[in-house]
Amino acid sequence: MSSSTEHPRSPQDEIDGLIYFPRLCHKIRLHAAGKLDPGYHANLGAGMDLWTCQYLGIDYQELASRVRSGASDSEALAWARGNGTARPAHESAWWNAYMRTRGFRDDLAGRLAQRKAESGFQDRADVQTFMDYIEADEGRL
Repeated sequence: MSSSTEHPRSPQDEIDGLIYFPRLCHKIRLHAAGKLDPGYHANLGAGMDLWTCQYLGIDYQELASRVRSGASDSEALAWARGNGTARPAHESAWWNAYMRTRGFRDDLAGRLAQRKAESGFQDRADVQTFMDYIEADEGRL
C-alpha cells in the first residue's frame, strides 16, 4: 500500500444494526479522493459491496453517487432504506450473521483458503472467515 493511500474502515463496523455498510461508504469516499489503494479498485461494487447493495435492494452506482455528493453514512443508509427493499429487524440479524461467517465451511471456503495461502496466512487458525481475512490483511487482526 502506498503512503498516500488508506485502508477502508473495518468490515465489522456497523451502523443502525447493519454490518459492513460504513466500510462500503468509506471505500467510495476514499476512491473519490484518490486515497483508495488500487488493489481495492477492481472489487468496488462487487463482492461484499454488491451483496450489501443487493440486501438493501439498491444499485451500487446510485449509492456511490449519493456518497460522493456528500451524504454521511447515516444519510446514505436512510436513502437506501427509503429507496430499496424494506427489511424487518430479524432479517438484519440474519444478514449480519451471513456476512460475518462468509468463507467458514460454505461455498467460499476454498476461495478463502486460496487467499490465505496467497497472503501467507495459511497457518493462521484465527483467520476463519473473509471478515477475519480482511482484518488480518489490513493489519487489524
